[in-house]
Amino acid sequence: MSLNVDRAGSAFTFKGGMLPMTVMELTSADPEAIRDQLVGKLNQAPAFFQHTPVMLSVEKLDEPHLALERVCAVCRAHKLLPVAVRGGGDPVKQSAWALGLGWFPPQEERVRSLESVEPTGGAEAPPEEPRPLAPGVGGVVAVGSRIHRGTVRSGQQVTAPDGDLVVLGAVNAGAEVLAGGNIHVYGALRGRALAGIHGDREASIFCHELRAELLSLAGNYKRLEDIDPQLLGTAVQARLDDDQLTIAPLA
Repeated sequence: MSLNVDRAGSAFTFKGGMLPMTVMELTSADPEAIRDQLVGKLNQAPAFFQHTPVMLSVEKLDEPHLALERVCAVCRAHKLLPVAVRGGGDPVKQSAWALGLGWFPPQEERVRSLESVEPTGGAEAPPEEPRPLAPGVGGVVAVGSRIHRGTVRSGQQVTAPDGDLVVLGAVNAGAEVLAGGNIHVYGALRGRALAGIHGDREASIFCHELRAELLSLAGNYKRLEDIDPQLLGTAVQARLDDDQLTIAPLA
């Protein structure tokens, strides 16, 4: 029996992407304690527990006492879907792989590895002078940042992975803007904005008119339904305050 397979066709393609991911930072390895807290969270925000993918951060735990399989079972029982683990040594890594999960090194280790990369091309190049932001806008854009002129349309993604992103226009619903640093939107922000995508907790999001589908800062996020309705349609700044994403009017 033979199978007719089109050898000339392509079954799939790999594409890079930066997707928002909720990080569940564990401070206890006790599955029952985790279960009790999840029950309370479920009562507060039942809409959040709708098969939401999460990354389990175990960086603050005593690894020998981590029963990863039981923790994952508790999460799934409350409609959270663990997809990866961050932190831990080889035993944790092997457990994650055995459970079909991804594994990422601790966040501090990833930051150190990025900082330790040596410049290429011989002698170190002199630092670039900061460039004017734009006529009538003021300020400067740091090296590695990007200015996008015009509307970011639905289905479009604009990124500045190594610095700030400035959008001189609107971000439509269904569009996505991402930056390693801050995001400035000089127009209506209706799509998704993800700043500090490499873990920069000092990153902020600024916009002239807030109607965002999602705001994310260093992995902490708010959806449209979580935003105070009184702030919708106004100029705001979003920033992290004690690991909580807060939104305030822009003075």
